[in-house]
Amino acid sequence: MFTQVQTNKLPKRKWKTVVGLEVHAQISSESKLFSESPTKYGLPVNTAVSYFDASLPGTLPVLNRKCVESGIKTALALNCQVNEVSMFDRKHYFYADLPNGYQITQQRSALANNGQITFPVIVPGKKIYYKTVRLLQLQLEQDSGKSLHDEELKRSLIDLNRAGLPLMELVFAPDLETGEEAASLVKELILIMRRLNTCSCKMEEGALRVDANISVHEPDQPLGVRTEVKNIGSVRSISQAVSYEIQRQLEIVAAGGDVYNETRSWDAEKRRTLTMRDKEVLQDYRFMPEPNLPPLRLNMKDIQLDGENHTCGICVPLIAKELPELPEQTRKDLIETYKLNTETGIILVNEPLLLEHFQNIVKNFPDIPKKMITNFLINDLMTYCNKININIEECNLTYNHIKDILKALYNEKINLHSARRLMELAHEHLNTNVNELIMIYDLQQISNVDTIENYCLQAMETQSKAVKQYQSGKTKALFAIVGEVAKLSNQKANMKSVVQCLERLLKK
Repeated sequence: MFTQVQTNKLPKRKWKTVVGLEVHAQISSESKLFSESPTKYGLPVNTAVSYFDASLPGTLPVLNRKCVESGIKTALALNCQVNEVSMFDRKHYFYADLPNGYQITQQRSALANNGQITFPVIVPGKKIYYKTVRLLQLQLEQDSGKSLHDEELKRSLIDLNRAGLPLMELVFAPDLETGEEAASLVKELILIMRRLNTCSCKMEEGALRVDANISVHEPDQPLGVRTEVKNIGSVRSISQAVSYEIQRQLEIVAAGGDVYNETRSWDAEKRRTLTMRDKEVLQDYRFMPEPNLPPLRLNMKDIQLDGENHTCGICVPLIAKELPELPEQTRKDLIETYKLNTETGIILVNEPLLLEHFQNIVKNFPDIPKKMITNFLINDLMTYCNKININIEECNLTYNHIKDILKALYNEKINLHSARRLMELAHEHLNTNVNELIMIYDLQQISNVDTIENYCLQAMETQSKAVKQYQSGKTKALFAIVGEVAKLSNQKANMKSVVQCLERLLKK
């Protein structure tokens, strides 16, 4: 993407933005990467710490098989080349919450390389497009502990529950250009890993952490100096943080200034990045092979047992056969099977709960038009959740609520306005079913012919100007009369019957 920037004194100059992501995903596993300690979130401080996690002398790492299988599964889903042999390294650096003084990782010989992910990018007001980003490396590594800072007592305490948690680090090439693309990439990654059940992707629990490397440069010039924005905590914040940092750098270079190589953090409240530390001095991590772990060798053949019926290690082809349907295939199937447009298919798959509701309603109530279902789920339910600032998963409407509202709407028991009102009421009154809410709040649609004609006659009298305009050929004037009927009937009239009645009356 090329961005033009102009100051008061300088002419317009084009700049190219470059964004690359590094993602740390905590592997869904009952125990840590190299020890038997539990991984459950929210345990009391320092109650999930083994001798190895605490780095007591004489303890040795034991590699968790399930974590390796999850890493392979994720790599295959991201079109990676899984390496037959990979190695573990020690990455040395000092943090108070890193008891060993080093992290066990796979910097130099990773589990998988050379993958790619193609995903849809939705930007409000613009046409949906697909973007492909290369995945340079997927490696296994252990997490560090957590420092707890007491501002009153001016001291720091250490919680080692997180030390040793199993991570996948995914290093993407700098193929992105905007904050929306970065957020869309992470959204797709979350969908894939949740399908695979390899990561919970609960960013609020730290199960998925994103670092963004951002730079700007003029076309046909070398890449600019990059900044790194660390530990961005939500998909929405990824878009905001990257967009802010791009704009900050563009303003600096447009004014003739220099962008510094530094690490920055994202302040979600102030919606700005803040300086953490500079990176001008290259840190030497003194990588060395992990002496207590042999090379990780995988079985690349399509056999699980050898001639003597001994297990041949972790079988990559067998894992490949067990991969579930991935999000992009689901999108294609939805669009083809139900004749949905591309945007609708993308939105449904991007919101797994909406997809589940759609599939269940289509299966159990095939007569309800697919467009009616998708319009209600996307245009009404999602809009309502955005209005009250909650996620779809946090909404109190159950499948039973939604299918009952749609059944009533399809059977013309209620109209769309009442359906929207029912949605709000069902969210507020959890223990009251939809049919009871319709009766309690008098939301039944008015379809009686005589009643509707009476409303139409009153509306024509009130909107006499619109009547004359319609009869003189201005057909859009009908909307004003229909709106008057809606007001008179307290938004409960059957609008299809209203339009038919008005057209008949206005021809007289």
